[in-house]
Amino acid sequence: MASRPAIDWLPALVWARHYRLKDLRNDAIAAIVVAVMLIPQALGLALVAGVPAQAGLYAAMSGLTIYALFGSSRCLSVGPVAVLSLMTAAALSRLPLGTSAEYAAAALTLSFITGAILLLAGFFRLGFVANFIPRPVLVAFVTASAILIALSQMDLLFNVPVSGSNALAMFASLIANLTGAHLPTLALGLTAIAFLVICKLRLARLFLRMGFRRGAARSLSRAGPIALAALAILLSWQFNLEEVGVEVLGEIPSGLPAFTLPDFSPALLGSLFLSALPLAVVCYVESISVAQALAVRRRQTISPNQELTGLGAANLVTSFSGGMPVAGGFSRSLVNFEAGAATPAAGFYAAVIIALVVLFLTPVLYWLPRVCLAAVILVAVYALLDFSIFAKSWRHSRSDFFAVAITLIVTLTVGAEAGIGAGVLTAVLMHLYKTSRPHVAIVGRVPGTEHFRNVRHYQVETSDKILSVRIDEALYFPNTRYLESLLFRLVAERPGLKHVVLMCPAVNDIDLSALETLENINDVLADSGISLHLSEVKVPIMNILKGTRFFTRLSGRTYLSQNQAFEDLRGD
Repeated sequence: MASRPAIDWLPALVWARHYRLKDLRNDAIAAIVVAVMLIPQALGLALVAGVPAQAGLYAAMSGLTIYALFGSSRCLSVGPVAVLSLMTAAALSRLPLGTSAEYAAAALTLSFITGAILLLAGFFRLGFVANFIPRPVLVAFVTASAILIALSQMDLLFNVPVSGSNALAMFASLIANLTGAHLPTLALGLTAIAFLVICKLRLARLFLRMGFRRGAARSLSRAGPIALAALAILLSWQFNLEEVGVEVLGEIPSGLPAFTLPDFSPALLGSLFLSALPLAVVCYVESISVAQALAVRRRQTISPNQELTGLGAANLVTSFSGGMPVAGGFSRSLVNFEAGAATPAAGFYAAVIIALVVLFLTPVLYWLPRVCLAAVILVAVYALLDFSIFAKSWRHSRSDFFAVAITLIVTLTVGAEAGIGAGVLTAVLMHLYKTSRPHVAIVGRVPGTEHFRNVRHYQVETSDKILSVRIDEALYFPNTRYLESLLFRLVAERPGLKHVVLMCPAVNDIDLSALETLENINDVLADSGISLHLSEVKVPIMNILKGTRFFTRLSGRTYLSQNQAFEDLRGD
């Protein structure tokens, strides 16, 4: 494979050459807003993944920094995200890990394998794999994951043990232990949720009334989580809530993350590989969806293959800095976009702000109630819920609805990895089933025109001697038997038939199985005294057929238009 110049695999070399003071100002403002939003989220998502809280901050720092160098999106904010945190917890919970240190080391290994998969996919330019996850399946998967994440936070909200490997088990465990709920913790958690909701819905309007510009008002309204954290820390410290049973975050190591090595034992690598594969796919698909949506709004472009490289490098470096798997977050990236981020440098500046927090403010974080982090996560994942996909898919396509339902049910009852796998497999199988029964129409000529339409829907001219069949699908191995059986049945119903014309304007591909089927159809019809003709064959398909012996065996002719075939053959 030919090597690419450095400017291709290091996009920072492009935007850095044209970096201006205006870009610095816009990126700095966006960095402050994103960091304010990300710090409490990163702490909470680390707890969702089951790793130490500081791992979320370390992952945010390394993810933002490395992606700024290798990513192609100007606005994507890379760090811990809810779905990946859930998948990380699910993957690690299946391993026989005895201590929290082993658990943290396994998380680093998972991040390393994920990064390696993404980097290899980028090297081999496999960005097209995102096309194999239908959007309805992805929406259903994210919705189901949001439900699981919300259930996983109930132990912090009620301060009761909640266990189980699926949604039903977790819900049953919560109900069984609900009588032991710690009321001060619950009251603080519900108050925190209400505070965040009010900030999200009302704060922007308040700032607008105070004279702030719309963009500034939106950005300031995102400060709800950090304001909650500050107020909760002050309240917890002042009244020593730890003594009344409210769990606090506890001691977080000060200073920048030390160099850490993942566990490269063959047994652990083998155990985590099958978990890392769907994690890498979800990481890429979620990130590329956000990046493309934001790029379109600014009339910019991104490189799908470079995104694989950027996300892979971010996860790989995170595995050596005490972090956890990372991806591009939708809400943070949108905030980054709305705050005016001009270049990926905004992510680097946000990482610097988080580093300052890790260096100087970790003693203050000791007093942060864990239930407030749960409130931050609950409010954040609420935006991921999208039950409208069921009604949309039901109205549009029953097969899409079936794939959506399977994804949701399997994710909730078995797990995230099984859910995304089942959803994709169902969608692929439904697609294969539909294409195995291609739409085929008997057509005739609309009187007074040269247009041919389906005889079922139009009053058309036909001939007893001619069967004109329009094929509306590519011809390949799953659908050739169906086409062959259908044609022979139609021929058997017409005793006076002399010509069969296959109208092929929609046939854009033909494989070897289909070619052999056409040859067999031609031979069987010829033995019955019926000629096989083709019309309106596209040039690429014509070139494929010319490279074979098909035309030397064809009993009929090839026509440029269906009307030409009809006129030529009806007098025969």
